[in-house]
Amino acid sequence: MYEIGVNAQFEAAHRLEGNFGPATRMHGHTYRLEAIVTGPHLQPDGTLFDITRLHEAVNAIVADLHYRDLGTVEGLHNVNTTAEHVARYCWERIAAALRGSGLTTLTVRIWENPQAYAAYGSALE
Repeated sequence: MYEIGVNAQFEAAHRLEGNFGPATRMHGHTYRLEAIVTGPHLQPDGTLFDITRLHEAVNAIVADLHYRDLGTVEGLHNVNTTAEHVARYCWERIAAALRGSGLTTLTVRIWENPQAYAAYGSALE
């Protein structure tokens, strides 16, 4: 199975609901989003997928989230904006741009800091 990935960064604020101590107050992160795709076959040019198209899909979601309160983003405003929920939200947006491209899976990792991430991954087809 072949794999390629790209990453991007965005600044956003959120607050968590529940037993999260100080994280229940509004705070921000410099998030890093990683998108990793896999597939069993290379194209005739020797690539799994056009990495520019993957970058474009990632950059589109990053542009929508940059300098936002995640709790006000359509699709996130009715959920606890944990890194897990943000990863699933980003997966859905990126997957929509990649379906039908012959890729097998997409995994999205959302890093809240250099030591901690949450991920969501699933089949694309």
